[in-house]
Amino acid sequence: MTAISILELVRVTEETNARGALDNARDLAAHAENWGYHRIWVAEHHNMPGIASAATSIVIAHIAAGSKHIRVGAGGIMLPNHAPYIIAEQFGTLAQLYPGRIDLGLGRAPGTDQMTVRALRRSLDNSDRFPQDVLELQGYFAAAQAGQRLQAIPATGTDVPLWILGSSMFGAHLAAELGLPYAFASHFAPELLLPALEVYRRQFKPSRQLDRPYTMAGINLIAADSDREARRLATTQQMSFANLLRGARGLSQPPIDDIDSYWSPMEKAQAEKMLARSVIGSRDTIRAGVARFLAETDVDELMIVSDIYDHRDRLRSFEIIAEACRDESESHAM
Repeated sequence: MTAISILELVRVTEETNARGALDNARDLAAHAENWGYHRIWVAEHHNMPGIASAATSIVIAHIAAGSKHIRVGAGGIMLPNHAPYIIAEQFGTLAQLYPGRIDLGLGRAPGTDQMTVRALRRSLDNSDRFPQDVLELQGYFAAAQAGQRLQAIPATGTDVPLWILGSSMFGAHLAAELGLPYAFASHFAPELLLPALEVYRRQFKPSRQLDRPYTMAGINLIAADSDREARRLATTQQMSFANLLRGARGLSQPPIDDIDSYWSPMEKAQAEKMLARSVIGSRDTIRAGVARFLAETDVDELMIVSDIYDHRDRLRSFEIIAEACRDESESHAM
């Protein structure tokens, strides 16, 4: 069975503040592990009023504390924003608190605007050091060597698994060269998905962490008990993308009946291009869409975004998605 996992956006809505968003993320994880989801990740975003996951390692601790066995991690940490040593300390601490459950996905983009990068006291040139920073970070998680004077305690020896995240060919090349699992952000940047997967698989070199290629791809799945209701729920995400194109970083908005009354034809075209890897509908529609996506990509794992305004509707969406994916797996096993 293809593993299914969740990218939790920790959305702050017009009716839910940051604390509510954090508690909803924790509640989702508790439900998701009972529905068969393998992991739940949160991403580092800064200066965005509608997303409450800026202090990513703290959010991970909050989610992990409210669940029992689901893996919890970063999807991802934007490493150019940080000294690798500090990230090793943070995730080494998480690994000590929740052994065998912590993942560390690493991205090269800043995850924010240039003004915020300056506020982080980091340089835009840091992304050029990304490969070296990944290796440095990896070293901090390894067992200490004789005479080693610098250790990122308590990370030493925890071997926190690293992932390379990306939406371009750069990440595919790097993940293959380092022998690390590769996650492609096709839920918002789908254009290079297939070429990137092909390059990663072809160039992969086995490593101490991984002996064969392992791929994950993001997909937007919005599920409800009917196709019509799912299409309505999906307008929350569609409005968010329209707002992003307008340069408006606001709170998550409740769904509307007619999305074409909200966005312009140009915004619609651009948003639909970014959201091309989406399936919206009932259980049967989700099952068919997932089957097509897996047949096309042959990925080992799905990282699912279900960006829905109301928490109860979002829980129901993830429950339906799990059922649909289980149906698809059972049909192949026959």
